[in-house]
Amino acid sequence: MSNVRTDRQYAKSHEWLKPESDGTATVGISDYAQSSLGDITFVQLPKVGAAFKAGETFGVVESVKAASDLYAPAAGTVAAVNPALEGAPETVNQAPFDAGWMIRLKLAGPAANLLSAADYEKSIA
Repeated sequence: MSNVRTDRQYAKSHEWLKPESDGTATVGISDYAQSSLGDITFVQLPKVGAAFKAGETFGVVESVKAASDLYAPAAGTVAAVNPALEGAPETVNQAPFDAGWMIRLKLAGPAANLLSAADYEKSIA
């Protein structure tokens, strides 16, 4: 069974969003997504300053099984990217909720159309 953290919101496309108190949110992919992809071999992330609407592609994750687009779970501007993933993409497999985070967004407004942890858990069951 996949680990679903209750302090996050989830997109149907399997990205998670963790709002922070400073108006930013950390974004990554769920444990279910990394498990489904298999061994992650490459992560392509945007540059700091790039702006995205909710649902827009912000990057790509490649594994031994497939390449998958990453979708912004909320609108915002990229405030930071995880530099560790460039040299160690497997970190997403090892710690998808912690060291394997992908980007930090300066939110353009409240996140909408995201699932609670309980609803996300039901969707992947």
